Amino acid sequence: MDETGTADVFAAGHPRGREHLFAYRVRGLDRSAVALWISGVNDEPDRVLALPAADRRRVPLFTTVRQARVYADRRGRKLDWPEAATLELGRVQHWLEDPVRRQVPPGAVLDAWNFFEDLARGLGEVDRLPPQGAVHNSAYERLFGGECAAWTEAEQRAVRELLTAGVELWNSCPAIVKPGSGGASGSGRGAPGAR
Repeated sequence: MDETGTADVFAAGHPRGREHLFAYRVRGLDRSAVALWISGVNDEPDRVLALPAADRRRVPLFTTVRQARVYADRRGRKLDWPEAATLELGRVQHWLEDPVRRQVPPGAVLDAWNFFEDLARGLGEVDRLPPQGAVHNSAYERLFGGECAAWTEAEQRAVRELLTAGVELWNSCPAIVKPGSGGASGSGRGAPGAR
């Protein structure tokens, strides 16, 4: 994807305007916010909206779905769904803290895995997640089939490693808080509006 590809989702008449735009609520222990998620067209992968900045891409984050909707409306786009799907990232984080005593929350883990890949793509930072190979593919297939209890030790370790890196990416990714209002930018824990 080129450097302006993600921002072009708002360009009038641009082919990327055919992409679907959704609000996506993430409820984590350290950062909770609403982000904009873009579905890929044809062979393009999905991604989280991240805007070019002088140093690196920044993710516009909102407190409410309404704020995300207004942001998109002001740029000539409508959200394709009026409400937001929710990733209960806190459930995943609790499992990561004690995977021996806690059961895998399969739905939340699947949602988190997909979200982290889309976030990394939007930021242009796929190298922040561990490279995925056969063990990840096997673990994902079992997870998708509701069989995460059958994960091998290697599969569970690979999933925990990927999700831990994803949580760190989410918590530390540069954000634009109150985009369009001249709001402050921040990253990571303690950023204005990050929780």
